[in-house]
Amino acid sequence: MKISTRASRMEPSATLAVVNKAKALKGQGRPVISFGAGEPDFDSPRGAVTYAERAISEGQTHYTQSNGIPELREAVASYYSERFDLDYPKDQIIVGAGAKPLIYETLAALVDPGDEVLIFSPAWVSYVEQIRLFDGREKIVDTTSTGCVPLASRVAEAITPGTVGMLINTPNNPTGAVYDEETLRSMAKLAVEHDLWIIFDEIYERLVYGTTTHRNIVSLAPEVMDRTIQINGVSKAFAMTGWRIGYALAPGWLAPKIGAIQGHLTSNACSIAQCASLGALREAGQDVERMREEFSRRRDIMTGLLREMPLISFEEPRGAFYVFVNVQEAIGGTSEGKLLEDDGMFCEALLERELVAAVPGTAFLAPGYIRLSYANSEEEIREGMSRLKRFLQRIETK
Repeated sequence: MKISTRASRMEPSATLAVVNKAKALKGQGRPVISFGAGEPDFDSPRGAVTYAERAISEGQTHYTQSNGIPELREAVASYYSERFDLDYPKDQIIVGAGAKPLIYETLAALVDPGDEVLIFSPAWVSYVEQIRLFDGREKIVDTTSTGCVPLASRVAEAITPGTVGMLINTPNNPTGAVYDEETLRSMAKLAVEHDLWIIFDEIYERLVYGTTTHRNIVSLAPEVMDRTIQINGVSKAFAMTGWRIGYALAPGWLAPKIGAIQGHLTSNACSIAQCASLGALREAGQDVERMREEFSRRRDIMTGLLREMPLISFEEPRGAFYVFVNVQEAIGGTSEGKLLEDDGMFCEALLERELVAAVPGTAFLAPGYIRLSYANSEEEIREGMSRLKRFLQRIETK
């Protein structure tokens, strides 16, 4: 029986594939350590749980407004006002079942067949696939030679008459790069000059380390407010991945369109999860800071151990909870007689030999790299890094 062309050309999520394989091995009793998931290992904040329990006991188990309960949209508006000095009325805020479907719905409202969308690689695995689902075309601008931050001149060269928008993700998944003020201002200038929209994915904005500061592109360049869709949510910083709540802040001309698409797609996000997210935004500020400090400590542990290993290099991550490791020196070598032809084979051999799961960089448009998450316990990080070092030391290079 026939399937659609869209479905046949779509690649499955590499991160979910790694996680599922690691879970299958764990289910067999194998001592697998997975650095594949983009998921904090903390419990959700007490405020979120309290609000959820109250919502259940009060019977708030029915459909909500498609764009989200008013209280949560007001809380998001207050958050952006206090944190970024931005004024969004609640009717320009859409609460969805995670940041991922909100990006999908936004692209559905903006991309026609053949439209080009700029993506800065390494990039999150779902951007390209979502663009392709609307018969759009990704236009890749590589950043691996510029510190994993886009260079304005290269971005300008990539723009054509068919370019309609750009996806900006900072702090970045998979690299941990945090775009500086100059970079964001230059992206905003290009968007105005070429009449492009911007999807600004800042889902990791609370997770930056050391002296690094996250900057919001609309705060820096108010002239792009009417062409920027901001994507955020509670999954990462609030350790609420399973609740599936994200939110988008969109221009007045676009928000109703995104909301209408969501209405036909999911009706609304889970009512109980929305109440939990309201509790998180109102009461979990200190919980987020404690988690951020712990992630910072884990980052230092992982990067310190990685610096002692052969055949690899990496840019210091400044945000999110990933290290994007260059393993190109190991590619072409052998591990116990198995040829490591590419980063996928590297990750496969690492899982087979040492029961350590990592995501190949090819999934993020960056062959020759692997992504490691430090959203694991210190014990797992130390043991996993010990296994990775042993694996690298045993590779026979050309």
